[in-house]
Amino acid sequence: MALYEHVFLARQDISAQQVDALVEQYKGVLEANGGKVGRVENWGLKSLTYRINKNRKAHYVLMDIDAPAPAVHEIERQMRINEDILRYMTIAVEQHEDGPSAMMQKRDRDDRPRRDGDDRGPRREFGDRPPRGDREDRPRRPREDRA
Repeated sequence: MALYEHVFLARQDISAQQVDALVEQYKGVLEANGGKVGRVENWGLKSLTYRINKNRKAHYVLMDIDAPAPAVHEIERQMRINEDILRYMTIAVEQHEDGPSAMMQKRDRDDRPRRDGDDRGPRREFGDRPPRGDREDRPRRPREDRA
């Protein structure tokens, strides 16, 4: 059997329990067709980059699937029919990742620059000009007469 990562987006106006019911429904379809589902991650309600069918947000869900191709085709067919599913994408992978996905990992914020200004240089007072460098050493260009 092949390994897949399957992500789908559900409408914003359904509840988290309904999203879990969708996951269980598609798990049942996969298991009935000889597949099995490993890790399931519910990424929660997130903003979309652009509106999809008048939805500005969607429930994101990731499923690690170990199933034959006909089982994957069947859940994709059922997702096309279901009005609660906005988008889905299935990708064949060599192996499933161990641990949480990149979306679930907590970002380390200590390596990012601080916003309070401590990592910037010294502040200039109002009216201070930056150093002009070698500008005084350059010869002046002659002015052209304007007609």
